[in-house]
Amino acid sequence: MSATATASEPAAGASAQREPSTRRRPGIRAVYRWELVKLRYQKRTYLGLGASVLVPILFALAIHFHHGGHGGGLAFTGYLDRSGLAMPLVILLFGAVWLFPLITALVAGDIIASEDHNGTLKTVLTRSLERHELFAGKALVAATYAIVAILLDGTVAVIAGSIESGFNSLQSLSGTVVSAPKALELVYVSLLVYLIPIAAIVCIGLLLSAVTRNSAAAVVGTLMISLLIQLVGVLPGLGATQPYLLSTQFNAWQGLLRTPIDWSPIIRAAWVCALYGVPALSAAFLVFLRRDVAGG
Repeated sequence: MSATATASEPAAGASAQREPSTRRRPGIRAVYRWELVKLRYQKRTYLGLGASVLVPILFALAIHFHHGGHGGGLAFTGYLDRSGLAMPLVILLFGAVWLFPLITALVAGDIIASEDHNGTLKTVLTRSLERHELFAGKALVAATYAIVAILLDGTVAVIAGSIESGFNSLQSLSGTVVSAPKALELVYVSLLVYLIPIAAIVCIGLLLSAVTRNSAAAVVGTLMISLLIQLVGVLPGLGATQPYLLSTQFNAWQGLLRTPIDWSPIIRAAWVCALYGVPALSAAFLVFLRRDVAGG
């Protein structure tokens, strides 16, 4: 009995010594949850989400007090006072210019740079976290914020538009009439397609956030890049570049509103946005991996 007990004691001691080495690391999921908690206490979070809610309400009020026609060159503007389901689609057209890129940049451009500003990056990296885990968690949170903002805007637009103009059928870009339930489905699928170029904006914002180490510079820089790309599309002699510009891909969802559905702009948006987003995300990751945090 004594020999057995004595023999088991070293084994128990060895097990106790091995326990710290096998302790589970926090991982990407823990970083993701913590970054979401941090977003709850940042004013810029509510500025973006507030704009996502306020813009559709302002559109509904404008329709209510404007008694003339809603013509113009943009698709679906003529349907604003006949079907509330036209409102989220018109907002997608307006929002591509600066609204949604700005909302996206508010978090994507800040989420890495804020660590430099607050001098917390060195402290975070000492908490059993690898750099790739921290970067992945932050990138996922930036993408999550963009998804929530777009879907929130679309949902509020559907509700506000339906209250003002009714939950009615909608005429597609091919001239066919789509029932209200089917149009609602197409609206939400359009929002998902709209997230393809938004994902590229997230990647650009992360790159500028990692490179500039300054939140304001990264947010403004992301918006300026978006606006400059749109400017290229309207310059004389550069019409051939239009299909390959990031700004053009914000209209890819319109292929869903044709009969039959035109998938070609959606497929093009996927690979064109990847040409913008993947290099930007890869560069941001490499910059973050090589970041010298010895000073703070």
